[in-house]
Order: sequence, then structure tokens, then C-alpha cells
Amino acid sequence: MMSYYFGLAMRSLRRNRMLTALMVLTLALGIGASMTTLTVLRLLSGDPLPGKSAQLYYAQIDPYSKDEPFSRSGKMPWLMSYTDAMNLLDAHKAPRQAAIAQSQIKLIPPDARRRPFFSDGVMTTADFFTMFDVDFQYGSGWSAQDDRNAAPVVVISDYLNEQFFGGGNSVGRSLRLGDKDFRIIGVLKPWAPQPHFYALHLGGSDYGRGAAVFLPLRAARTAGMEPRNTFFYAPGDRQVLETAPVIWLGFWAELPDSSAAAAYRQFLADYVQQQIALGRFQQSHVKLSNLMTWLSDQQVVPDKVRMQTGLAFSFLAICIVNTVGLLLAKCLRRSGEIGVRRAMGASRSAIFAQFMMEAVLLGLAGGVLGFVFTEFGLWCIRQQPAEYASLVHLDGRMFAVTFGMSLAASLFAGVLPAWRACKVAPAPQLKAA
Repeated sequence: MMSYYFGLAMRSLRRNRMLTALMVLTLALGIGASMTTLTVLRLLSGDPLPGKSAQLYYAQIDPYSKDEPFSRSGKMPWLMSYTDAMNLLDAHKAPRQAAIAQSQIKLIPPDARRRPFFSDGVMTTADFFTMFDVDFQYGSGWSAQDDRNAAPVVVISDYLNEQFFGGGNSVGRSLRLGDKDFRIIGVLKPWAPQPHFYALHLGGSDYGRGAAVFLPLRAARTAGMEPRNTFFYAPGDRQVLETAPVIWLGFWAELPDSSAAAAYRQFLADYVQQQIALGRFQQSHVKLSNLMTWLSDQQVVPDKVRMQTGLAFSFLAICIVNTVGLLLAKCLRRSGEIGVRRAMGASRSAIFAQFMMEAVLLGLAGGVLGFVFTEFGLWCIRQQPAEYASLVHLDGRMFAVTFGMSLAASLFAGVLPAWRACKVAPAPQLKAA
């Protein structure tokens, strides 16, 4: 029976080619606009570490005095001082913790014929790789002992290993960073969570292929590497970042459940009270946010992207309404045909199924053309200077969503005309004929 309805629908659509083309184009434009913006929104608002994000928490404390403009704004500082980060690390109140800063590092290629260049590097502590589920292609990360000893070791990204060593096992080889030699102990597999949640506000890029090198924090500072972002919060000697009143480190903790998170938040509060008693702090503000809450607080999804998505779906709604109107007009023109079919024994459900089959075919055609429009829209976004632009692609899941949305839109548009068609009374139509 479905093949019969399919044949009727195809003949009806071919009989009104211009009207059919207009309906397909209307649906495709709405689908293309909405899927383009939805793909961008999904990229920017997605979970960078699915399955692990609920266990990762970002810690914030406030060293600013009460009369500072930053404090009066009611916002919490994003970073913390070296002293505070080391105190939290040494307390071992979480199974895993990491202090993180970013630096722009000069990389010297092993091939002397190639020119040196600068790239992002991460200065961090030993738990970074296990806490963030970073996989290694060769070797491994460094140990807590390497942290304490400021061992001159480095972990490099997969793309730097490909660029410098042809993709082979480079563990044990030397890499010159600035004017210091570091020994390679690990090579990562491709790893670039989007956005780079661990590096927000640290001065590097939030999207893209990620840092080229990862170094022990103390070893990097011993080699003279500077963090990209520093904020002084009080007067004092500014020469040595480890002792100066300056915040420049992000701090992450891995906590297995909500009770552990509550205990760690209390530990932060107690620590701040202790610092107030020592005269270092004036305020008792603390904050502990899981990964997704942290990203939401930092508004990694620009407001304009949300607005564009809303506008695109509003445009899709207008396209659906227009398609409903065109299908209704087509239905009214076919009242005589419907009356004859009813008089010959076709049931209302058969008429309804016939018109819904037309809607399905419109949806499939609209999905194909909408896919083309979506790819064109994403290509246009990739030409923009935004950090995330090069990452915007239609994956298999969003490809399926494109056709699913097109079918849903066409079926929704077809319900009212199909219901109107099955309500046509045969007798008046036969008399009119």
C-alpha cells in the first residue's frame, strides 16, 4: 500500500513542478540556516571531556582587598598565586590536582636549516595527564619527584612530533626550548579538547590543535619561561613571580563525587580563613565549579552565537508556516480529485496517508538541498577569523540530524493539509464536477 501512496505522491509532485520546487527550496533554506548555527553552537557548548567532566573542578579564591574595583564588581578572580597553588597542592586534599599556566615558548627545530618559531606551551604539574585522561603515543608524563626536582623533561604533542621527528618514537631525544635543552619523555596521541578548558584565561588560544609542549612548572620557571597572563593584586616586589603578590596559575582538582566536592569546598574555605588570620587575605570568597559550570560561567559560547541560532530557528519556523500555506493551497486545488477518490471507496485514513507521503518526499528532498546549504554555510564560517572557525564541520551525527529535522519539519507542515484533505466531503465535489 505504501508503494501505491508513493506513486500517487510522485505524480502529484511532478504535476506541479514549480510549486514543488518552491516548497523544497523553502524547507531547505530553513534547514540550512538552522543546522549551520546549530553546528556552531554544538561545537562551542559541547562537553570537552565526556564522562569525566563531572569529576573535574576549578578552584577560585580571592586575594584582592575589599576596596579593589575587581572585588566591588562581585566577580571572583580566575587565577591564583604561586604560593596559594603550591599550598593547595601540598595539602593533598584531592586525589589529583594540577596548577597550570601557559607560556609562549621558542621552539628550536632539530634540523638547523629550519627556522625557530614560537608556540603555546603548558607549564603544569604531574597529575595533569592522568586527571584529564590524556593518552600517550610514546612514553609517559613526568612524576611528582620530577616536579620537585625541576627536572628538564618535556612532553610534546603529536603534531610537533610529526613536524620535528617524522612521527617516530622521539622519547629520549633532546628538544631545545629557548636556550635550554629538555629531554623528551612522552609523545601525546592527538589531544585537543574543544574548547581548551584547562587554559581559559591563561593567555593562549581557546580552540584549535592545542599546546605544542607540556613542561613541569618549576623546570619551566627555572628555564626562564614566563606565563602569558599575570595580574598583580597588591603592592610589593614584582621581580619574582613565585613570591610576588600576583595571580597567574589556574588550579584544577579531580573529585570523585559530590560529597568529596563539598569537603574540598570546605577545605578551601578553611584555607582562606587561615590566610585571613595571617594577614594575606581580606575576603573569604571561595568558589569550586565543575567543568561544565566553569565553561558556562566563562561564557565560552558568545551571546551572538546563541542569538544567531535563535534567529535561524525562527526563520525555520517561518519556512514551515509558508510550506503549510503552499500545501493547503495545493490541497484546495485538488478537492475534486479527493472527492472522486472518496466516492470510489478511499477512506479518510488513505487520503491522509497519501498527503503525508507527499510531505515525506518533500522532507527528503529538502534534507538533500538543506545539506548542501548547510555545508555552504559552514564553509562561509570557516573563512571567518574566529578561533573556532576552522573546527566547524558537519559530522555524521549532525548529518543525520539535518535529515531528521527536515523530515520532522515537512511532516509537521503536512499534518494540517493532510487533515484538511481527508475531511473533504465527496458529494459536493461530485456535484460541482
